Amino acid sequence: MEPALASSLGRIGELGVGLLLDLGLDQGMDLGLNHWLEFAPIATLDPGLDPSLTLSGLGQLLQSENGVLRIALLLFPFALLVELPLTLVMLLGVLRWKVRELSLPPKQSLYRPRVSCLITCYGEGAALQRCLLSLCEQTYPGEIELIPVLDGAAANPRSLAALRGFAVTPEIYPKRRLRPLLKWQRGGRVSSLNAGLAMSTGTIILALDGDTSFDNTMVAAVVRHFEDPDVPAVAGCLRVRNSWESLATAIQAIEYLISIQMAKIGLAEWNLVNNISGAFGAFRRSILVQIGGWDTHSAEDLDLTLRIKSYFGRHRHLRIPFEPRAIGHTDGPTSFRGLLKQRLRWDGDLLFLYGYKHAASISPRQMGWPNFIMTVVSGLFVQLVLPFMILGSSAAILLLLPWRAALALGALVYAVYLLWVLLNFIAMLILVSDRPLEDLRLLPVLVVFPLTMFGLRCWSAVAILNELLRRSHEDSAMAPWWVLKRANRF
Repeated sequence: MEPALASSLGRIGELGVGLLLDLGLDQGMDLGLNHWLEFAPIATLDPGLDPSLTLSGLGQLLQSENGVLRIALLLFPFALLVELPLTLVMLLGVLRWKVRELSLPPKQSLYRPRVSCLITCYGEGAALQRCLLSLCEQTYPGEIELIPVLDGAAANPRSLAALRGFAVTPEIYPKRRLRPLLKWQRGGRVSSLNAGLAMSTGTIILALDGDTSFDNTMVAAVVRHFEDPDVPAVAGCLRVRNSWESLATAIQAIEYLISIQMAKIGLAEWNLVNNISGAFGAFRRSILVQIGGWDTHSAEDLDLTLRIKSYFGRHRHLRIPFEPRAIGHTDGPTSFRGLLKQRLRWDGDLLFLYGYKHAASISPRQMGWPNFIMTVVSGLFVQLVLPFMILGSSAAILLLLPWRAALALGALVYAVYLLWVLLNFIAMLILVSDRPLEDLRLLPVLVVFPLTMFGLRCWSAVAILNELLRRSHEDSAMAPWWVLKRANRF
């Protein structure tokens, strides 16, 4: 579900070397330090087998009684116990969605409220015009109010020039209204969103990034969900626009296809959408007013999602759909250094939100049992605990096993996770992709995808420690220090 499904080479022990020790002790083996240096996992399972961890040794184990299960439990315990069930939940949801799509006619809606698009702008430059034009070109027959909020306009002459150079022609776009808002001093993204919300007049609010463009059916596809009064928000679908600019962007394109486009389709079928993306989310105005808009700090998208879901336990009829036809196109970091910098902020913010700010609201009473369980498993465990288990077990394997054993084990685990992500990729192409031929071109990149996800998962541990030791959310690029300093401390 997470791209962590492929996150790979370190996930061999997840209970760490402790599992190997337990298996060895059960068979009366001497696992002192000197013996450990010659120890290989195959020997723990059956001392009669070849003690060196080679493919032939694995072949012997495979042919033994319950060999497949024993190998799987040794090498992939948490993949089987945690991620496989999560993947099955997601895939069952995708299949349920696909059957409904094929068997029922498209739903027609006459619900046409005014839509306000809050477009946060900072350093986008000319890309801002592409975003505004894609919103003007929407096929939605109702009114669309465009509110680009330029943060720190005095320090952004290129973005300011792009905004001043864009005009909406009433004869061409009769139901499109441009209402720019210039904030001469920088206040951050949350400040821009709340300023735009106060200025807006629409019933439906779209929170959008200024460097994101949209398919022309996006607004119509999103708005139809709000005809149901039990829908407070809708998650939109994001794709990587610059997917072939570098290897880093191609890997992100695969990640978005699997973890956003496919995973959220499946999760939405069970009302378990985990996050409404900050680059593209839709909200009923009344719910934003009720909860007080966006809150200062970074990761405002997940923060807002958790605040909305805190009503689910008391109002069980509420739901957050995901709309795969509402597609936005965004640019990913073009270098691995930029990608690591981005994930340092993203992953560090997870500890702040799950561990501090929303610790009290993560409960069955607040969220309801389904969302509580999903948040604990996919949020707290997979995002905050698993990176350290992966990093620790990987280090233990490298330090305690002979290099040939470690290499063979790593090759085996890599092959298994490559197969895993390949199956997910094929399922995505067949069941959910709206551009299958374009997405198929990413197939060769799958070779390096598990390795990259493993690296990013280890980097998550660094990001979490950075937040734990430095409170990195208070040093975020999303807002200036004088804004973050005034925010509530948790």
